[in-house]
Amino acid sequence: MTALAFAVICAVGLFGTRGLAWGAQGDVISVRFGADGDRTRVVIDLEKAAQGRVVDTGRGGRVTLALNGVAPGRGLNGDGSGLVRSYAVSASGGSSRIQLELARGSEIERRFLLPPGDGVGHYRYVIDLKAVGGAVAAARAPSPAPQTPRRAEKPLIVIDAGHGGADPGASGASAREKTVTLAAALALKNELERTGRYRVRLTRDDDRYVDLYRRVAIARQADADLFISLHADAGADPALRGASVYTLSEQGAGRAVREFTRGDNWHRELHLPGRDPSVDRILLDMTQRATQNRSAQFARVLLTHLEGSETPLLRRSHRDAGLAVLLAPDVPAVLLEMGFITNPEDERMLTDERARRRLMKTVADGIDRYFREPAVPLMTASNDVAADQS
Repeated sequence: MTALAFAVICAVGLFGTRGLAWGAQGDVISVRFGADGDRTRVVIDLEKAAQGRVVDTGRGGRVTLALNGVAPGRGLNGDGSGLVRSYAVSASGGSSRIQLELARGSEIERRFLLPPGDGVGHYRYVIDLKAVGGAVAAARAPSPAPQTPRRAEKPLIVIDAGHGGADPGASGASAREKTVTLAAALALKNELERTGRYRVRLTRDDDRYVDLYRRVAIARQADADLFISLHADAGADPALRGASVYTLSEQGAGRAVREFTRGDNWHRELHLPGRDPSVDRILLDMTQRATQNRSAQFARVLLTHLEGSETPLLRRSHRDAGLAVLLAPDVPAVLLEMGFITNPEDERMLTDERARRRLMKTVADGIDRYFREPAVPLMTASNDVAADQS
């Protein structure tokens, strides 16, 4: 009995020491991968929050990350996917070391921590890798099938004239929003078609109402390369004026994923493999993140052209929101508030044909630059999560 008691005391001491070493207990649960062309997302499932520190950046064919405060669990290891040949999770002092052996030259594009949410009850540490050159080595595990490439055709622009029919939108002294947005949409269509470089489609070409989700569906079903929704702002202060551009917020992105994955066959709409729901969800996240980045890039280019044409802008001219027309996970989209219909000067600009045409010529120039200079660095979509600064 004395020996048994001694063994129990030792065991308690051992596990107690382990608990102190790891702080509040928490393990690495699993490691998952999603691959799409030259990018791979690594998702590390965790029982608790953790701060990451990069040990190896990928230059030597390996990415190593130390996660402080979590235990390595059962010591996971196995084959990777895409840019990752294999992975291993091990203990390193009070940290867990995540080691990724690379299948080709890669580097960390971004990394961040996702808290529990959207139906997931645990933390997720996300590492996005992108290829930076180097010979492709045969990975041990096959990557999911790539998305169907876009057709070799002129870019398709879908222009959405806000409101319409029984929904007049905002009202000025003599004009209604639905009227000026349709006139602007037709003017923008003419400007783009005049270049001969684009295909253009309108969500409405007369005074009728189109459901908000139908507008998004029109763009997705047409495989649009860009979606722009035109609106006129309104405010209680008649002195308030200026244009602004909206892109999808992080809260809106979460809503978009929930709505998009509600059906059983959502993976088919994005040409995903459909063999592993968790991998498809990772690929959806990657697609949406890339779409948000492209939307932010276009918003930046558009605002630059508006400012250059001396179009009045709101003080905070790039805004984000969970607007329904911005919810497509695979079509870059912005909503342009062309000005305040409740401001006399902006209303004159919106209702004057020549002034409106000049404004749409500026918008068309912004679209032209966006497609002409695809190598312009992307503005990274913001995260509403705790991103590492180390």
